[in-house]
Amino acid sequence: MPPLWGGGKAYLDVMKRLLVCLALSFAAAMPARADLLSLGALSAYLNGLTTAEGSFTQINADGTVATGDIYLHRPGRIRFDYEGGELIVIAGGQQVAIFDGRSNTPPEQYPLAQTPLNLILARNVDLAASGKVVGHAFDGIATRVTAQDPDRPEIGTIELVFTGDPIELRQWIITDSTGSQTTLVLGNMVQGARLSASLFNITQEIASRARD
Repeated sequence: MPPLWGGGKAYLDVMKRLLVCLALSFAAAMPARADLLSLGALSAYLNGLTTAEGSFTQINADGTVATGDIYLHRPGRIRFDYEGGELIVIAGGQQVAIFDGRSNTPPEQYPLAQTPLNLILARNVDLAASGKVVGHAFDGIATRVTAQDPDRPEIGTIELVFTGDPIELRQWIITDSTGSQTTLVLGNMVQGARLSASLFNITQEIASRARD
């Protein structure tokens, strides 16, 4: 699977610095008392999250770090524009496509249903459904929910990290079938943004690149 979808000393150093920053930012955002957020409340939050845009920081399994902009349009659509413009990942039309500007080959494509991201892009998210959640805990700062597709456990898991009051999705960690982990930390997310359908049109992106 691609980077979106861990390591030696460099990786540990990166994670240590990032986790310290996250802990500080979470602590500043949290009220004096916080509790485990229920699966029902988290499902309602995700179902109400129709459009959003913002920034992200991605920590790959090898310790490398990438940044970029994210566009979300539920259900079924998400786009990652990586800094530098060479890499774009689009989910739309029940497919995920990875466009690599350094390659002359067509984009790699996968069925969205075969990626853990399908769990949060589904039309109706129900984390309490049987077999979906394999972990649900409060770590003192945030609620962490580890979910999988009960019909496709072999595709891996996604761990969602939420803070409360109000509920916000702050990051996710995808663990693939080999055990490799990719962490994506969300920056300032603006909800309710008006996003063009073309952002999530894989066929249009392919045609645009063919003309260039």
